[in-house]
Amino acid sequence: MTTPEGRTACVIGAGFGGMALAIRLQSAGIATTVIEGRDKVGGRAYHWQKDGFTFDAGPTVITDPPCLKELWELSGHDIAEDVELMPVFPFYRLNWPDGTNFDYSNDEEGLRKEIAKLDPADVAGYDRFLEYSAAVHDEGYVKLGTVPFLDFKSMLKAAPALAKHQAWRSVYSMVSKYIRNEKLREALSFHTLLVGGSPMKTSSIYALIHKLEKDGGVWWARGGTNRLIAGMVRHFERLGGTMRVGDAVEKVETMGDRATGVVTKSGWSAKFDAVASNADIVHSYKDLLGESHRGKTYGKALTKKKFSPSLFVVHFGLEGTWPGIPHHMILFGPRYKGLVDDIYDKGVLPADFSVYLHHPTVTDPSMAPEGQSTFYALVPVAHQGKMPINWDEVGPQLEKRVLDEVGRRLIPDIHDRIVTKFHYAPSDFATDLNAHLGSAFSLEPLLTQSAFFRGHNRDDKIHNFYLVGAGTHPGAGIPGVVGSAKATAGLMIEDLSV
Repeated sequence: MTTPEGRTACVIGAGFGGMALAIRLQSAGIATTVIEGRDKVGGRAYHWQKDGFTFDAGPTVITDPPCLKELWELSGHDIAEDVELMPVFPFYRLNWPDGTNFDYSNDEEGLRKEIAKLDPADVAGYDRFLEYSAAVHDEGYVKLGTVPFLDFKSMLKAAPALAKHQAWRSVYSMVSKYIRNEKLREALSFHTLLVGGSPMKTSSIYALIHKLEKDGGVWWARGGTNRLIAGMVRHFERLGGTMRVGDAVEKVETMGDRATGVVTKSGWSAKFDAVASNADIVHSYKDLLGESHRGKTYGKALTKKKFSPSLFVVHFGLEGTWPGIPHHMILFGPRYKGLVDDIYDKGVLPADFSVYLHHPTVTDPSMAPEGQSTFYALVPVAHQGKMPINWDEVGPQLEKRVLDEVGRRLIPDIHDRIVTKFHYAPSDFATDLNAHLGSAFSLEPLLTQSAFFRGHNRDDKIHNFYLVGAGTHPGAGIPGVVGSAKATAGLMIEDLSV
């Protein structure tokens, strides 16, 4: 087998998955060009600077630092050259309407005290849950997280292990097997919402997130998650990679069963030996490959799958500092399962909600002017296919309701302290990110839409067209899309070495 040096590749989209893939390809000697349609890199990790505040679009929870550090180590570099990772502690503070707080971390003694505070009998149950989480972490993340599932045979091979761990059960169901206190059940199952899955439907394999956080911690990149993306770009360019930003790809050109190159909005075009898309999976096939038979047929088939919900995010900058509000908080509403059902099944905008509150300035004051604070408050909402409402009308109303709730629970004079604010709705996900139905996480992480049943890392018909990111294996979240890049890069490097 020859080396892939001298071969060329194009990566569409400069999100975490796209940049991780581009770094791997460039490190292997493949001349790689990343094309990003928006004015700034990042994809879902985009950012805004407004009135002296820095607002990350998200994601904001960085886990499994080794999967990121490896991207630099491939070429003998150190991530610290470009990014400063800062530990976040506690990982999250969970708060319920009755005033109960639960500090969630990997401090063994502290966590057990928090559990005992809610129900002493659940300490032993937690130990059994932790054993289960460790087992599915080894199977689902360590062994299978970066392995491409290109045929059904590969799925059958993994089936016995999945069956052994009762993968058909939901995360909530599995947590409930070990834990009896309802608040603790919520505390140990809400993580699926951070990757677009319902705790009541997402495969229990996703209980691995608890072990992932316990072992690797939760981290923050100084300056914002956007600085992590910026560091990836800097490293990619150091290796000789090419960035083309602000010129969206409009078409992937094909001939027979091969992708031959891309054409952008400006009219720029180039030929490549391989093309990979970090764009939304439906957009990739329906639009970018829309002139090919494969694009038309698979694009149509994809629209029949189930997609994750969207998000409504209120970004705001406040006068004052808030040392008593930790970096990450979950403000649970009065309902859990009922609220999740409203979002995932009924497609209604409920009167109540749970809020994920992000407060980066408590860890990193550089995110706001001196004496001020950056926040965002995020609530999951149904995607536009389930809830086709006019967000221009509803957005300002929901924004006020969300801020009112944060004020009621934490900051009584919040409206008087606001320096700047804006919101980001499902319609913005659809417009800015070409996200199908405005989904924030691509395909819903159901067992029937995982591994082989997700978009394949290499297309079945167009043999040099590849996928990376949330729509392919293993799924959403920073470790997920960085893992997809490792799986896809392995295929591309092998294919381009022939």
